[in-house]
Amino acid sequence: MASAITTLAADAPTLSAANTGFMLICSALVMLMTPGLAFFYGGMVRVKSSLNMLMMSFISLGIVTILWVLFGFSLAFGTDSGSLIGWNSDYVGLSGIGITELWDGYTIPVYVFAVFQLMFAVITPALISGALADRVKFSAWVLFSALWVTVVYFPVAHWVWGAGGWLFELGVIDFAGGTAVHINAGAAALGVILVIGKRVGFKRDPMRPHSLPLVMLGAGLLWFGWFGFNAGSWLGNDDGVGAVMFVNTQVATAAAMLAWLGYEKLRHGSFTTLGAASGAVAGLVAITPSGGSCSPLGAIAIGAIAGVLCAMAVGLKYKFGYDDSLDVVGVHLVGGIAGSLLVGLFATGGVQSDAAGLFYGGGLAQLGKQAVGVFSVLAYSLVVSAVLAFLLDKTIGMRVSEDVEVSGIDQSEHAETAYDFSGAGGGISSRGTAAPAPVAAASKKVDA
Repeated sequence: MASAITTLAADAPTLSAANTGFMLICSALVMLMTPGLAFFYGGMVRVKSSLNMLMMSFISLGIVTILWVLFGFSLAFGTDSGSLIGWNSDYVGLSGIGITELWDGYTIPVYVFAVFQLMFAVITPALISGALADRVKFSAWVLFSALWVTVVYFPVAHWVWGAGGWLFELGVIDFAGGTAVHINAGAAALGVILVIGKRVGFKRDPMRPHSLPLVMLGAGLLWFGWFGFNAGSWLGNDDGVGAVMFVNTQVATAAAMLAWLGYEKLRHGSFTTLGAASGAVAGLVAITPSGGSCSPLGAIAIGAIAGVLCAMAVGLKYKFGYDDSLDVVGVHLVGGIAGSLLVGLFATGGVQSDAAGLFYGGGLAQLGKQAVGVFSVLAYSLVVSAVLAFLLDKTIGMRVSEDVEVSGIDQSEHAETAYDFSGAGGGISSRGTAAPAPVAAASKKVDA
């Protein structure tokens, strides 16, 4: 992602209506990804917890927006302090920003940059929620989300993208969020599930998606919104880099979907809709950090590698015994690691920067930098997220009771059901009615 730079007064940019409009559209596209994620996750769970899954994503639009305005933007993109965190009192409440004040070195207003970055902050904790399906109190999730973005996301965003952030200064390439978003969320998911434990019936009861059409709808919305997520991260449209990223986003996603389906057919004998949706998301994740530094041919390779690796990784939870409900670790952590490290191999040195990867004569230097970025963010997020989950579990409790989990978290936490099979309605007036029976789906997640 482009970051603040210093320019001479004579070269200072002026506000561009075209770039400003483009970035506002990209911001709206990224916002759409969070409801898309809610559908993607909501279709993958059993019917009795589908509303809860939708809400765990949707609530992030409320929590993170307010925190971002109050202090999050200042922490992430304010003046650097020790290469670890930022602060600018003018950004607190977004109250000291002029309406035409430009983001330093660019042709878009600070307000536009702030709202674009807000949408990244919103979706990142929502990504974590997929690992925790069926078993977490909604109130505990709300508090965890607020604490997590404050002590994990905001600092990591500064490390990676903020002027003066230590990973930014090191030269780690993360065009749109492989480390700050996907590795960050995937590692956090792993940290939390190691604390709160498995679902009742894990590896024993069928836990198939209740609505594959919802999954496909969600995947389509994610794919659509991801063009804003990726192409917009160059913060303008003047030099063609955003256009390359747009093309690479499409190309890598297509390659990953085909690679996942190929692996699935060879390993399990079928091409599943869930595999197609999951493969597409794996490709989107992997190209996020790398698409601004590679060619379209490199994007095909990155997508194909990520599709196979993520398809293989989703079965690790059965081997190692951690209950990653909707494969956040297998897709976002593994895909984010793959895409971030592959920059060190496929960077051409001719797109977003002159940093070249191993295959383009750059040696191992960039790969080493990428590894530092990957594993520092992974370790920090994993440890801090586990500590936050542990403290919340020991105080207010993270999990619902076993009876609630078995009967359905939707009724207990939200006083609603997703589908009205009785004709009595699905809202609070129907709390006394019997919960609907789970609907079996025709497909399930790839198991290794």
